[in-house]
Amino acid sequence: MTNYAVTPYSASYNQLLAVPSFGDLDGYTRAVNAVPMLTPEQEYGYAMAYRADPNNLQAAHALVVSHLRVVVSIARKYTGYGLPQADLIQEGSIGLMKAVKRFDPAHGVRLVSFAMHWIKAEIHEYVIKNWRMVKIATTKAQRKLFFNLRSMKTGEHMSQDEVHDMARVLKVKPEEVIEMDQRLTGRDIAIDGGMDSDDDAVAMAPIAYLAEESNEPTQVLARAQKDILESEGLDAALAVLDERSRAIVAARWLADDEGKGQTLHELAAQFGVSAERIRQIETAAMKKMRLYLTEQYAA
Repeated sequence: MTNYAVTPYSASYNQLLAVPSFGDLDGYTRAVNAVPMLTPEQEYGYAMAYRADPNNLQAAHALVVSHLRVVVSIARKYTGYGLPQADLIQEGSIGLMKAVKRFDPAHGVRLVSFAMHWIKAEIHEYVIKNWRMVKIATTKAQRKLFFNLRSMKTGEHMSQDEVHDMARVLKVKPEEVIEMDQRLTGRDIAIDGGMDSDDDAVAMAPIAYLAEESNEPTQVLARAQKDILESEGLDAALAVLDERSRAIVAARWLADDEGKGQTLHELAAQFGVSAERIRQIETAAMKKMRLYLTEQYAA
């Protein structure tokens, strides 16, 4: 049995995991940025050690501490919403810990990619729960606009006529309509949509998650998991298939050009079987992949 050795960091885990205050936030950021990212081999070793023994907190801490810089980077994207940066970092760290708990290096996915979704989902949930802290609707008129403006808008931008019509219906001033629209669309604050790295998953402004019930925190998390399944998790799911089944699924559904997948008859000729047999193999393969993904990524 492989022995995954765990070498502790010189920095104090408790110090690095402590929730920073505004007074020492810069120091906290410097501290986490000073911790080097793990090599793929180190990450695999720590992750396997933790999966083998969930009480191996040293291995878990190594994984968490080496990725706290990612949490800080993501949390910065949510400044300007009236919430303490230290709190955003704390919530993002909770998401990171949840990701570490669920991380399986055998899937061939790096922790930084897997954890990104969990970190963002945790921060989104925190922002939504604490939106009352943001002074966006402190007057009766503002509250009326806050809860009605998005549903009344017919497009991304409003014309002067629409502004005046909305002001008349809601019995507010046109200037108040314009001001609230700017707040809700985030045009009055500076916020980047993504990380400074190769992250392709755009971090949406949290206000967008208040638009409808389908964007409640549980749904946000569900979509985050779906993103994983459609990206990094896909390769792992394909790996559970036999070579022929994997080739058929790839040919049918993973073509570079959408809609250019091979037909059942084309694959039947290629593999020397009937089109019905190809369909059966495809159906069984998809079922096996769904079962695998459900077991691996169920919350």
